Amino acid sequence: MNSVMPESGINVHNPVDGSLVGSVPRASEAQIQSIVQKSLKAASEWKRVPVYRRAELMYKYADKIRTKQESIARLECAEMGKRITECRGEADVAARIFEGYAERIKHMYSEVLPQSQPGIESDIIYTVREPIGPIACIVPFNYPVELYSQKAAPAIAAGNPIIVKPASTNPLAVKMMIELADDIGFPENLIQFVSGSGADVGKWLVTNPDIAAVSLTGSTDVGIRIMVNAAPNLHRVFLELGGNDAFIVHEDSDLELAANEAIEGRLQNTGQTCCAPKRFIIHNSVKDTFADLLVDRLKKIRITNPADEDSDLGCIISKSALDTVMKQIDICISEGCTLYWGGERLENNFFKPAVITNVLPKCSVATDMEIFGPVFPIIGFETDEEAVRIANSSQFGLSGAVFSGNYKRALQQAAALECGCTVINGHGTYRTLDQPFGGYKKSGIGREGMLNTLEEMSQLKTIVLKGML
Repeated sequence: MNSVMPESGINVHNPVDGSLVGSVPRASEAQIQSIVQKSLKAASEWKRVPVYRRAELMYKYADKIRTKQESIARLECAEMGKRITECRGEADVAARIFEGYAERIKHMYSEVLPQSQPGIESDIIYTVREPIGPIACIVPFNYPVELYSQKAAPAIAAGNPIIVKPASTNPLAVKMMIELADDIGFPENLIQFVSGSGADVGKWLVTNPDIAAVSLTGSTDVGIRIMVNAAPNLHRVFLELGGNDAFIVHEDSDLELAANEAIEGRLQNTGQTCCAPKRFIIHNSVKDTFADLLVDRLKKIRITNPADEDSDLGCIISKSALDTVMKQIDICISEGCTLYWGGERLENNFFKPAVITNVLPKCSVATDMEIFGPVFPIIGFETDEEAVRIANSSQFGLSGAVFSGNYKRALQQAAALECGCTVINGHGTYRTLDQPFGGYKKSGIGREGMLNTLEEMSQLKTIVLKGML
């Protein structure tokens, strides 16, 4: 693992008790310039490595991740307050992502073009895919291990070196993941680690003319700044951004199922998930029953130290993040909504989930105010058309969910929603390794997943053998 030496350090604290977990260096602009040049050198070496050898090394890397799964999980749990069981699952998914792309790259075929017009009867025309060059991978705080892998695995499988910048709040698990790449057999500087603020380090990376592409998971505001900074050099930009996902429940739904799925989807990672259900659009005839079902289930959850095996809910990543959630609840109340249950700040960045009722379609939370915490705003509707209109009123379009006992109705609603994925009778955090994951509108550009990402992280060349036949 290659990282810059510190100009000054960034200390990482456990959000549960404030204890120091570790520290990382803070990169300078000169160091970023140097590390990009090293990435260029790695690019020239790695692109000559045959596909089968790249796949072998990626399988080896996945095996190493598995041997260190518990260490990765414990470190992630300590630095961000995510439940240990979720952290273990994330490390396992990371290994499977590298294995998946190792296999996928071996089945990415070239094409021979047809002799489709007069005058090319004796020509052979075929396509090949080539690397694009150094890719800046900007990883968010909420799923650092998995989203590092979602960016790193396709990039290096396609023959590109990467420079990884994690969130400053919790960079340590990502740093460990990159350190595990040592002694695998990868070229020197193929995977490099840098740390520091997005305003400085992120900008220096994105504006560097020798960067070929930027892959970011983060907020929509940050994504827009990335596009602006990348534009002068025409960098490719892949953006997975914010969401305010709709969760529609019709009167003919299995309400017990809907409530269980709502809880599972919204409480995952303490509500700090881009594609979590965030707007609960419930038919007026069942919205009160649905609210009570949520409360009954929320009363039973165990809010404990996320390192405990039986914890149901961890803590928010930081005091400032929890402050934001509390301010957003205040906005809801100021706009006429009712705090029906919960919504209390607890000790050490813990939070009692909130159920908010009497939310009107014109309220901020019903459109574009994304709450990154376990908050359940309930919005009533009367007709199918109204449900879709409320769902599509947001600038975001990441994922969605539709609950109904009538599958024809559910499919029609799913087709009408303006989002990248809709789950019928399940919550929208559903994501497989193959699935093209990404959003409509201001939820992003591009797709992550084995069906698409290798194509996005490579470039197509046509080779013509003229007069060969």
